[in-house]
Amino acid sequence: MSQCDIYSIEKVQKKFTKRLPGCNNLTYIERRNKLNLTTLELRRLYYDLVMCYKIVFNIVAFEFSEFFARSTYLSTRCHPHKLHVNHTRTNIRYNYFACRVVKVWNSLPADIVDFSSLCCFRRSLRNIDFSEFLTVQ
Repeated sequence: MSQCDIYSIEKVQKKFTKRLPGCNNLTYIERRNKLNLTTLELRRLYYDLVMCYKIVFNIVAFEFSEFFARSTYLSTRCHPHKLHVNHTRTNIRYNYFACRVVKVWNSLPADIVDFSSLCCFRRSLRNIDFSEFLTVQ
């Protein structure tokens, strides 16, 4: 998604939260905190990682090879489930799921993320700061 698209979608949530009772005098960040919301971009990233987990660990009926390839480079500092980044020649495929999630997936810290189950994985994602991958703060 382009920055323009991200801002346009985020604007919808900004306008909606501004109309809620007791929220019209608050800033957008204060409204999100009061309502316990995240940015739409962060939610998309979170669910992209969850879907990636389901594909990597064969929880869904998708072929792993249709989306990813396992990385042959294994570092002792990273988690053992690294994926190969498929480089694209054009920007058309750059925003596809398989291309956009690999960089974030490979950067997941091994000491924080628990890959033992889907539930543990989801819970551990909440403890990670993804701000370097987000456009909107």
